[in-house]
This record gives sequence, C-alpha cells and structure tokens, in this order.
Amino acid sequence: MKGKAELSDDLILELTEDQLIDVLENNCIGSLAFIAHSMPYVLPVTYFYCREENCIVSYSMEGHKIAALRENPQVALGVYELDSVNEWRSVLVHGTYEELHQIDAKQYLHRFAEGVRNILKDADASEPRFIKDFSSRANSEGLPVVYRIKISEWSGKCRRNE
Repeated sequence: MKGKAELSDDLILELTEDQLIDVLENNCIGSLAFIAHSMPYVLPVTYFYCREENCIVSYSMEGHKIAALRENPQVALGVYELDSVNEWRSVLVHGTYEELHQIDAKQYLHRFAEGVRNILKDADASEPRFIKDFSSRANSEGLPVVYRIKISEWSGKCRRNE
C-alpha cells in the first residue's frame, strides 16, 4: 500500500508536440545545461522560443558560459511549469548553440525582448519596458553575445491530479 507522500507513475504522461510548444512559448526562464572543463553545469537563463525557426533565443555577456558554449556547443534546456507536486509539465530540449552576429544578432535580440515582454505581460507581471527590467546582465559593460539553440530533439512529461 502506498503512503500519501508516494507518487504513482500512472498519471505521468508524455506531452504532445503542441503541448511541448505551449510550455516553451508560455515561459521564459529555463535551466541551461552545458559542459565546461569536463564538468556539467546548469544555469538559469531567460529565453524566448521562436516557433517559426523552432529555436531558443537568448543572450549573455562574455564569460565562463559563452566560452564553454563556443568550445562545446551541445546543450540542453529544461523548462518547468509546477502547479503542485501532483500537477506539473516539463520539457527537455537538446540542441546546438549558435552565436549570432551583426544584423542577425540585433534582430534576434529584438525578438527576444519583445517575446519575453509579452510573456511577462500575459502572466500579469508588472510590464517590463526594457531588457534590463528582466535581465541583470543587460546592466553589464560591453555588448551582449546573442545566440540561439537550434533544437535537434525535444521531449516532455506531465503529471495531472486525476
């Protein structure tokens, strides 16, 4: 007999492709996993899912993460929606880091900013007016490195209290 705290696997289901897209489109914070110096790292990132190109768009300042991504461009991104221990959705994306330059970087950074602004607005968060309102890295010196993750595969699971 199972105790109250135990979870059964019978309510854990695979997400459909439409559900995967829904999770990615309606969130903007994920956990980026990458390898640096033969060690795994997982860091929170602000992102925007670009449906038209099926890719993840983000940016960062030069540093440990960007150096590692240039050296080993294979990454994973985890995105989670947690309503309770019995109701959640999660998506795992595998892909390749690709740095963007010049006009491409400017266009993708604009898409990123508009996308994140809309997600936060839809979530009834106070409406950010500038990138610095939702990313502390925007206050750093120097130009940001804009990048996308070209998605090679994805999967997702959900648990619903039935």
